[in-house]
Amino acid sequence: MKRRLLDIYDALLLDLDGTVYRGGEAVPGAAEAVKAARENGTAVRFVTNNASRSPEDVAEHLTGLGVAAEPIEVSTSAQAAGTVLAERLEPGDEVLVVGTSALVDIVGAAGLKPVRTFTDDVKAVVQGLSRDIGYRDIAEATLAIRAGALWVACNMDPTLPTERGQLPGNGALVAAVRAATGQEPVVAGKPARPLMDEAITSANASSPLVVGDRLDTDIAGAVTAEVDALLVLSGVTTPADLLAAPAWLRPRYVAASVGDLCGPADGLEIAAQRAWEVDRTDHLVTARWTGNGAVVDELALLRALCAAHRPIDGGEIKVRAEDDTTRGALRTLGIARTAVP
Repeated sequence: MKRRLLDIYDALLLDLDGTVYRGGEAVPGAAEAVKAARENGTAVRFVTNNASRSPEDVAEHLTGLGVAAEPIEVSTSAQAAGTVLAERLEPGDEVLVVGTSALVDIVGAAGLKPVRTFTDDVKAVVQGLSRDIGYRDIAEATLAIRAGALWVACNMDPTLPTERGQLPGNGALVAAVRAATGQEPVVAGKPARPLMDEAITSANASSPLVVGDRLDTDIAGAVTAEVDALLVLSGVTTPADLLAAPAWLRPRYVAASVGDLCGPADGLEIAAQRAWEVDRTDHLVTARWTGNGAVVDELALLRALCAAHRPIDGGEIKVRAEDDTTRGALRTLGIARTAVP
């Protein structure tokens, strides 16, 4: 029996938005993958930059979507921010909270005193996303930071995916405070280490696998934590994005969705592929189909292209298809910059 990724790694660090669910629905295969991991003895941690909900709320939401989850299996950027604050402050110090009541609770659980208004006693500001944040919140944070308070941002995500499209994320609101203060926050969430380290420690993992849909947070977070990653194409990152990414930001594996965790690991790695022949020159990648009647696997072509094209700084490159099968596969992948011979 071929080994699965579940058999190679002792923990799965699963992103949520775009990885485990999209909007109000679980990604097909997500529930089965989580169940298979537990049955295999592989630890599961749901690792999210969303700081607006408590671990209990996240676990309840996942369970409602059919993905069984316990609060102890949830690691949020708000929890990581609480850890950062506790490490740098004294018990009972006042922390000005810009965020939801869930973030207030986490600050309190860290042995600190959450407040909403700036006074000379405020020692830190913690900023997480809330749909109710207004000018007053930004103003209070600005006063505290300009007075010398430590500033911790739960995450720097510029946007938040919703059913209506991309909306402003915490990073957009952090940018407003940065503009008003000229300061940079300590970041707790992905791709910074605090959240990744907390999830790995919680899972008691020695060889975890990060699974996510974003290069700039999930995969970059895996790079920062020096662990392997599986990029899934069920969310933000497209095949064209992956091909254009610099070599340091490439995951070890790429798959259509989290459901592929239940299948063989063989073939998911970015490497040369048996049915595709790929050659690279300075400004051009040439690809041809050599499958001889085998089932066409477009993602195998993507893996082969990424293995051949590993730019230091990233950037698009033209791909020349030498046959109709390859041209069709490139269209399916959405790799538009194709030079036809």
